[in-house]
Amino acid sequence: MYSFSTCWNSGRHTDGRAMLREIRDLGFEYAELSHGIRLSLLPGILDAVKAGEMKISTLHNFCPLPVGVTGPSPNLYEFSSDRERDRELAIKHTINTLDFAQRVGAPLVVLHFGSMELKDYTGKLKELLSRGEQGTPKFQKLVAEANAARDAKKKKYWDRSRETLRHLLTESKYRNLKFGIEIREAVEELPVESDFKALLEEFPAPHVYYWHDVGHAQIKADLGFINHMEHLAAHADLLAGFHLHDVKAPARDHFPPGGGHIDFAALKPFVKPEHIKVFELSPKVPLESVQRGVAHLKRIWGEE
Repeated sequence: MYSFSTCWNSGRHTDGRAMLREIRDLGFEYAELSHGIRLSLLPGILDAVKAGEMKISTLHNFCPLPVGVTGPSPNLYEFSSDRERDRELAIKHTINTLDFAQRVGAPLVVLHFGSMELKDYTGKLKELLSRGEQGTPKFQKLVAEANAARDAKKKKYWDRSRETLRHLLTESKYRNLKFGIEIREAVEELPVESDFKALLEEFPAPHVYYWHDVGHAQIKADLGFINHMEHLAAHADLLAGFHLHDVKAPARDHFPPGGGHIDFAALKPFVKPEHIKVFELSPKVPLESVQRGVAHLKRIWGEE
């Protein structure tokens, strides 16, 4: 199943039905409601779904946005926060997302899992990338330092995120909905790449799955933390779906497929028709580039 994220067009629409019709006109039967859905867009979205104009593949937490928030804010309240009130709000607004997923018939909610307080390793590594210093001793030393810092500091954040998820599972199971835990691009964000296996053993399918964002995984590879193809292969059996976009140096993402350096052909063996495959493109990408990117990816991965 291919789907298309509203992150591309929600910001320039005031009517949710018109927003989804634009995606339908691109040739998509399914849309993902991303984390920029303002409350004012909900009536039109519900009208479009009720009329059969669009099916909803997934929601990206938080959707809809909290009252008073007008732009994409997936990390507004973090599962890992040391502030109890923030964790309570993360639970509240994730439950709101689950409720809206039920209303629009979406089976799965994509989650960010939190972060830990670290030095800005992501920014420093991107700076080295921009200077062509990937693979140098300086770069490798910084990657090793970041890994050591994550291992030393992650436990309390990891424990909070898992406890928050445990609470939310009661709500998602009651609604017969699934969670997809997304790989993130920043070094400080959770889960650490090697922790997905343990997380998905603790919270197994059919309730929690891995969500592979190809752009984020490629950035993690460019920053020296994973081999992209090997990471996907290791988690393929736990996979619910993909966010699809390309990456340009140094670590800039949300370009249309074919517009960057991701080897989509190498990832193809791990892609199945039942996976939810969501194009997640920047609002800055023009229509013609969107169409070329969609066609490029489908030529490689097939039409299903």
